[in-house]
Amino acid sequence: MEEQYHDGLRQHEAAAESSVPLLEKKAGGVLYVEGCPGCAIDRRKAENPGIPYSSFLYVWVITLSTALPISSLFPYLYFMIRDLHVAKRTEDIGFYAGFVGASFMFGRFLTATIWGIAADRIGRKPVILFSVFSVVVFNTLFGLSVTYWMAIATRFLMGALNGLLGPIKAYSIEVCRPEHEALALSLVSTSWAIGLIIGPALGGYLALPAEKYPNIFSPDSLFGRFPYFLPCLCTSVFAAVVLTGCLWMPETLHKHKASENGKQSVDALEAHLIDPQEKVEESDSVDTKKSLFKNWPLMSSIIVYCIFSYHDMAYTEVFSLWAESDKKYGGLGLWSQDVGQTLGITGGSLLVYQMFIYPRINKVLGPIKCCQIAAALCIPILFTYPYMTYLSGAALSIILTIASVLKNNISATIITSIFILQNNAVVWKP
Repeated sequence: MEEQYHDGLRQHEAAAESSVPLLEKKAGGVLYVEGCPGCAIDRRKAENPGIPYSSFLYVWVITLSTALPISSLFPYLYFMIRDLHVAKRTEDIGFYAGFVGASFMFGRFLTATIWGIAADRIGRKPVILFSVFSVVVFNTLFGLSVTYWMAIATRFLMGALNGLLGPIKAYSIEVCRPEHEALALSLVSTSWAIGLIIGPALGGYLALPAEKYPNIFSPDSLFGRFPYFLPCLCTSVFAAVVLTGCLWMPETLHKHKASENGKQSVDALEAHLIDPQEKVEESDSVDTKKSLFKNWPLMSSIIVYCIFSYHDMAYTEVFSLWAESDKKYGGLGLWSQDVGQTLGITGGSLLVYQMFIYPRINKVLGPIKCCQIAAALCIPILFTYPYMTYLSGAALSIILTIASVLKNNISATIITSIFILQNNAVVWKP
């Protein structure tokens, strides 16, 4: 009987060698498949327990390149709608501006799930490359918009063809060891938040360059005829540089190419290598996947994320319009460069907070407590905004900057904590 068992095992090994890529056993009974990019990443993580700085740099700049165009239009959107002559009354500018601002997220809403499925089928890297490419093309076209509907169409297509946020979060988790996952997700939310903050700063300083910097840009130049093209061009150039660098980023999706007979051989080999306890854990993991919608920790964190994202994006879009609107309409009457300065300071504070302060807070309190405390602090801060209309001059700038710093850091705390909760709620195995 024992001789027959060994003969069968040798037959399985021979079949595996002839029909599947080379397998290599590592500690714990897990197999590496030669030629599989996901296995190559797993091997690197096993051999290098430190922080993968190069991979995290990819995560940082890719997320930033996508976040910048989302919000860079907010400081000048009010003036852009005015110059497109689509609003018959000044009071209607905000109404038309809302559709332009929402068109990007509406496009993402329609295609986000499709891009997530594509990232699981063909890999993270192709989806990321195409998403950044769409930013380069359609963000540039948006800056050249000469009609209201062209502005809406280019923003919508940039959102619909940009499926980056889900795959980049998966990528950030897959390139690092479990002890660094909180930092990885913090990088995504930090880069995203900084992009949403620095973007308006760029838009505020670079829009209408012929009026702000007449010694450099003449009214007859390209940037004089297209006064909102310069901020779009700058963000598109940055995205193009990131796109070029992404050509060398490693793939993380596991791709075990094998024939049906080869797959059966691999399964047979793994059955001999994996101990009974690991089989039980694998079975539990399969059961968990089958009941994904019954996973209350996951579904509750998704619900909270949807609700807070609605609030956060509404705040981001309304803030610049409110700050630049005339005081007689309930705004602050600020110029776009004033708003850009406030948001630039806020972006710098986010970088410091997320890199050095939040990881320590999360380690002490945990993600759930962080969410609860941050949400409670957010409410009184928002209540102070209407009273800022009674301020002016330096006092207004100082109070507005402080409120913006606190509000955006609190939002980053909630979003990062939710990312961690979502990641911990599901056990994924290749």
